[in-house]
Amino acid sequence: MKTYTNQEKLKHLLSIPVIISALGYFVDIYDLLLFGIVRIPSLKDLGLNPDTSGTIIMNYQMIGMVLGGILWGVLGDKKGRLSVLFGSIIVYSLANIACGFLPQFPYSDKTMVYAILRFIAGVGLAGELGAGITLVSESLPKQLRALGTSIIAGFGVLGAVVAQFTVELAGSWTTAYIIGGCLGLVLLIMRVSVAESGIYNTVKENKSIQRGNFFSFFTNQKLFIKYLKSILIGVPIWYCIGILVFMANQFAPELGITKIDPAKAIMWTYIFTSVGDFSSGFISHWLHSRKKTILLMQLFTILGVILMLFGKNDSENMFYFYCCWIGLGTGYWAMFVTVAAEQFGTNLRSTATTSVPNMVRGAVPVMLIGFDFFKKSQSVIISATIIGLIVFILGIYATLTIKETHNSDLDFIE
Repeated sequence: MKTYTNQEKLKHLLSIPVIISALGYFVDIYDLLLFGIVRIPSLKDLGLNPDTSGTIIMNYQMIGMVLGGILWGVLGDKKGRLSVLFGSIIVYSLANIACGFLPQFPYSDKTMVYAILRFIAGVGLAGELGAGITLVSESLPKQLRALGTSIIAGFGVLGAVVAQFTVELAGSWTTAYIIGGCLGLVLLIMRVSVAESGIYNTVKENKSIQRGNFFSFFTNQKLFIKYLKSILIGVPIWYCIGILVFMANQFAPELGITKIDPAKAIMWTYIFTSVGDFSSGFISHWLHSRKKTILLMQLFTILGVILMLFGKNDSENMFYFYCCWIGLGTGYWAMFVTVAAEQFGTNLRSTATTSVPNMVRGAVPVMLIGFDFFKKSQSVIISATIIGLIVFILGIYATLTIKETHNSDLDFIE
């Protein structure tokens, strides 16, 4: 195995694909979480109910991400990784700019208009991370893959923090949407300098290899099991974000807290998610194991969830402290997506890597349905606990039984 000097490592880790992918994921997270940050003020300004309309709109966005994950993943394998990086950013940038003009839309059903725009944004947002991770995984030496993808995710999730500050400084949720869309269009220009993956180009030249067949995940038992496990590993992350953080205000009465601001909960969670994402790559590099890293972070997250819901948590600041804890634990997002990329051959890698994280995000509506169902007969805390118990059991099982891919070669096909 080749040994790299520190200078050579820096050259690889600060290469154009890594930098552009990190910036892309930064804008992606900004636009993805912006609705969660402005949910309450934007819906109140539009005369809508932040809880009922907010759930509908969130579900539309997440369903859009599921469909977009499939669409961009298949295109990434059929047409190339760069086609996704360009196409997806155009879609979500224009959708976010349109959200900035929602108050001027001449339609009475603002909920449905808002939901459709977030659906379109979701479709676009679905392509960023998977395409970036796929491109960087195929471009970097195998010894540096975990570090490269951690840089992408660690820097990228700071987009949530910038989104929160943008809303506060701009003093307007509409301006924040327009700024997010414009950032995407600026990034689009920067991406012209990115080159296609060499591994992909080699496979593309072989016309006999079938690329981007999404249905093969469901017709081949071996692929289906790998695909399902890849998804289950990441679901606990979006349980924490979609229920505990996005719906933070619903926990306030039962915890004896006067008020919890979901926007601040999102900001604090993602500040420490960034730390977790940066750390996960180095921990994996040190332990020589993706699986051990993810398992340790899952267990750390479980402890944080238990303390948040059942520990001494009777003030707004204490709740934000546990958001920081959970954010640090769920910082295995980069590692989870990297594992998905490394499980599959080049002819299906983009399809898997792009669709898997969006299937995870798409699990949010299912978890919210379960959460609302249990709330009919149980408290908010117990309802959240039941959903959390299910997803963490499945997530840990998937982590323990999926194939270890540390230092594995990616130049293979399914």
